[in-house]
Parts: sequence; structure tokens; C-alpha cells
Amino acid sequence: MTDRGDSRRIRDFYSALYGRYGPQNWWPARTRLECATGAILTQNTSWKNVEKAIKALKENSMLSAEKIKAASHERLAALIRPCGYHNLKAKRLKNFIDFLFAGYGGVMENMLAEDTDRLREKLLSVNGIGEETADSILLYALGKPVFVVDNYSRRILRRHRLIPEGASYSEMQKLFVRSLSVDVEVFGEYHALIVKTGKLHCRKTPRCEGCPLEHDPHDPGIDLF
Repeated sequence: MTDRGDSRRIRDFYSALYGRYGPQNWWPARTRLECATGAILTQNTSWKNVEKAIKALKENSMLSAEKIKAASHERLAALIRPCGYHNLKAKRLKNFIDFLFAGYGGVMENMLAEDTDRLREKLLSVNGIGEETADSILLYALGKPVFVVDNYSRRILRRHRLIPEGASYSEMQKLFVRSLSVDVEVFGEYHALIVKTGKLHCRKTPRCEGCPLEHDPHDPGIDLF
């Protein structure tokens, strides 16, 4: 069970980060499919590179389920080259599109009525989609109340002594969910604020001075990825 003190700190973190940085307006996408595509392409790369790949898809009128399904692997991989690992990610994107057509007629809106836990299981069965990617699709593309955990989350929680070494994705996710009211907007905002804090302060070599969380007990010397 989550310690009450830990739950309070999780809530206090959100207040501190939101108070400092304000709303982050994530996820930057115009359609559900664009959001899901971005979630797949952002694996192991920066968002700037993903933006270049998304732009290339748009400029070539390729950002639709039908166009991606019909495109050859070579053409799709060439268009998304800026995001890195383009051949692997082209396969993963194709896998997701095949899944979308097989179960939902190629229309993401048809996923909305599905039970969240069941849909998450199905997404995780798609080759190349892991927990973070699945949860990003659920939260940002489909508006499902699922908390997204990433490496920034692990780094902040670990340095602030909120999780033990080797804590699983599920354990970290449960810490947030048990500490917060179930709210899609709060879940999305909190994740975005964690990413911002991770990039600005909780880096591999931490920059604690000026961090909204610097006065909370922490161990900046913990070296994490």
C-alpha cells in the first residue's frame, strides 16, 4: 500500500510543478491518429525529431490510417527517417495500423467505447508497443484515465526516495494513481510537467538549484541513466 505521506508528497509535487510552469497543453497533435503515431515514433528519440517525421508524413498526405496501411515499408521508413530507428519504427507503426483495421475498422474513434483495461491489454499485444507507448495512446489519443510513466518519472521518484531501486513500471504507476483523483486532465498535465522538470533539472547530472522540488528531501547523487 502507498504510504499516506508519500501520497501527500505526490500531490504536493503536482502543485509545485503546476504552480511554477503552468499548463503544458500536451499532447501536440490535431487528430487521435497523429497522437498515436507520435507516441510510437517518440520511442528513444527527442520530440523535435518526431515533429520532423510527423511533418514529412503530413506534407506527403500520409498521415491517415488508409495511407499508412497502403504504403510500402520502404516509403514509410524513408518519411519517418528523422525520428531515428526508422526501419524498426515503420514496422511498429504498420503493426499498430494493422491492429487498428483488424479490430476497429481503421478508425480510432471506434476504440473509445472499449473497456480501458481490456484495450490496454490489446495494445500491449501489438509487437513494438510497450507500456509507456500504450498508456500514451490511451491517455492522450483516447482520453482514457491512465497515468503515463517514463524515465523522467523514475528518476524523480528514485531521487526523492519515493520508490526503491528496480521499481517496476506498474509500481510507479500505482503510486501516482493511488495518490491522485482519477482525472484525465490532471494525469496528462502531471506527466507533461514531470517531463519538463526532468529536462530542466532532474537530468543525469542533476541541476537541483531552482527546481520546484529542490526543498523536498532527495538524493541528487543517485546516478540514473
